Amino acid sequence: MAGIIDTITFAGTLILAVPAALAGLELVARGNTVVGATLVGLAVGLVVLERYLTLPTDLPGLLAKRVVGAVVKEPDSESDDS
Repeated sequence: MAGIIDTITFAGTLILAVPAALAGLELVARGNTVVGATLVGLAVGLVVLERYLTLPTDLPGLLAKRVVGAVVKEPDSESDDS
């Protein structure tokens, strides 16, 4: 499950990638296949890189998730309180 920051970052990437992809598709439809295919490829690459590439700015968040997961343990389902 992605957090709110991940969702906002992905939306920002889509704001940049969608116009490039639409311009590329328009150029391909008009016959300029080289430039159009390049724009579509760059738009797809931008989304893929943002989604699967770990940047140095992402490392503190990943480290914090790992530390919290290691420190906080799930409580036992059976408790001897009664």
